[in-house]
Amino acid sequence: MASDTKDKLAIRELIENWVIFRDGLMWDRFRTVWHKDGQMWATWFQGSAEEFIEVSKKGYAGGVRVFHHLGGTTADINGKRAIAMTKMTITQRGKIDGEPCDVICAGRFYDFFEQRSGKWGLVLRRLIYEMDRLVLLDPAASIKLDKDILDRFPVGYRHLAYLQTKGGFKVKPDLPGTDGPEVDALYAKGADWLKGKKL
Repeated sequence: MASDTKDKLAIRELIENWVIFRDGLMWDRFRTVWHKDGQMWATWFQGSAEEFIEVSKKGYAGGVRVFHHLGGTTADINGKRAIAMTKMTITQRGKIDGEPCDVICAGRFYDFFEQRSGKWGLVLRRLIYEMDRLVLLDPAASIKLDKDILDRFPVGYRHLAYLQTKGGFKVKPDLPGTDGPEVDALYAKGADWLKGKKL
């Protein structure tokens, strides 16, 4: 058995806990996944883990429904630092032009972990957006998407961004996809993290 198996299991548990606690609205338990200086970057939010909790609470109270599902994980560990990638999907339910719909976005969590005082925790969560689709809940319904809004965003998350933009969120237009300079820059940042450099 590899010498880092225990660390990899601890990291995978944190990744699973993030999804269960966040989607289950278990905010006190959700805080245990992060280090105090943890940061979260997503389409609609970039900031501290604590701020992410507060805006997620407000969003849920306002009707925002987002759920996550996990696939496989790989982790590279160097001493007390790690980079983990996990296949995932994000499902957000909402309305576009009055029609209920789901947007399902597939991608990867790209996580910066550090072990402090013997405890692993998240320092930064970034996401890689690979592909998405929009599904109307009523198969007989139809909507016409605004091409100008859709074309503002990369193909990996353009329907998710469309739904979020229509919901009043300001969505970041240049997040990483499967390939290209944005994901290359993220990989480089991960490599630097493993070498001990600051974020």
